[in-house]
Amino acid sequence: MKIRAFSSIIAFVLLLACCSVASAQNASADETAKRQVKTRTDPTYPSLAREMHVNGKVKIEVTVGADGAVRNTKVLGGSPLLVKASVDAVKNWKYESAPRETTETVEFVFNNF
Repeated sequence: MKIRAFSSIIAFVLLLACCSVASAQNASADETAKRQVKTRTDPTYPSLAREMHVNGKVKIEVTVGADGAVRNTKVLGGSPLLVKASVDAVKNWKYESAPRETTETVEFVFNNF
């Protein structure tokens, strides 16, 4: 009888722990909602990339401060010929203010047509 009661208590504690983890995950998902861009600069198509008919996407992870300024960038992918123009452009972006620093993902598409 004691083992059954003890097992029931352990099961109940595990259930409560799972519920609290699920609640924490939902809260963090709401906190990572996309921030709106107030001002943006489009990248200039690099002349060498244009001459070589280089097309494609550049994906950048952007760390945005609470004041909305871009603090840091990390290239996640893209042609090296297009990356510098993309990073230079996104560094000039200004996001809406927020209570804390966030991380956003930005993607630029280059089409030479």
